[in-house]
Amino acid sequence: MKWCSFLLVCALAWSSSAWAQEKPIVIRFSHVVAPDTPKGKAAVRFKELAERATNGRVRVQVYPNSELYRDREELEALQLGAVEMIAPSLSKFGPLGVREFEVFDLPFMFPDARALHRVTDGPIGRDMLRRLRLKGVVGLAFWDNGFKCFSANRPLRMPADLSGLRMRIQPSRVLDAQMRALGAQPMTMRFGEVYAALEAGVVDGTENPPSNFFTQDMQDVQSHFTVSNHGYLGYAVIVNRKFWEGLPSDIRGALEDAMRDATAYAASIAQEENDRALEAIRASGKTRIHVLTETERVAWKQALAAVSVEMENLIGAQLIADIRRVVDAP
Repeated sequence: MKWCSFLLVCALAWSSSAWAQEKPIVIRFSHVVAPDTPKGKAAVRFKELAERATNGRVRVQVYPNSELYRDREELEALQLGAVEMIAPSLSKFGPLGVREFEVFDLPFMFPDARALHRVTDGPIGRDMLRRLRLKGVVGLAFWDNGFKCFSANRPLRMPADLSGLRMRIQPSRVLDAQMRALGAQPMTMRFGEVYAALEAGVVDGTENPPSNFFTQDMQDVQSHFTVSNHGYLGYAVIVNRKFWEGLPSDIRGALEDAMRDATAYAASIAQEENDRALEAIRASGKTRIHVLTETERVAWKQALAAVSVEMENLIGAQLIADIRRVVDAP
């Protein structure tokens, strides 16, 4: 009887151990935008690719629309291990202490997505992601959203049209300086609070790619939308460093492959999603769309030119010069 009992205990212990080994690794992926935005769709694509590449050994749980954490909370949650993966906008890394990332907020820094990708996909981008390790996180990839446009409840054709407006911005000293250069009052606010603030008149306008604007129904509370493409809005997909380095090497390699494919997918759909959103805004009949003429664009560039010079001490004059060299390369 004692021998049988011993065998039973061993069998139960082995069974429990085997179950524990087979239990999938869970990655909680939290973000603050809608599922039908470029980031939202890329997150779902990563989930599908990661689970397939690991044969189910990894399960990715995607939480969109600030279901778990809001803008200012998600970075702290990641560092504490409350979630494993997030994809904050690049503006969020300045307050984290990695001010170099605010270079992406500089107005008219990138003329188009092709020039941008020469930076994010090249040595400069890889070096910037490596710097995040000092903050307890690992940078995996840059994801596109698109180029930002101004909106308000009055026409915004020339820089002076923003004068006196209270404009919502992300927490970024560059964006603060940008709005002040235009005579506007910058107001830092969580993304999930912007619609209510616009509706209540707490802020007068904002800057967003068309996809973010439309998926948050901002056409209901903003009567004018100017296709200025004055700044870039992108994300860095990051994971908790302790979690990442604790993964089996084969799992980590499979996730890196999945992330690479998801990143290519994000880049491929960003412009298409924004074009579709812009047409939907126009079709709503609620918001007038104005596309800057070349003369107007020159005026905006001139009005904002001093911001890059002003931010050299914050971001680094050498980094700005290096990026301009890559952007201007034939």
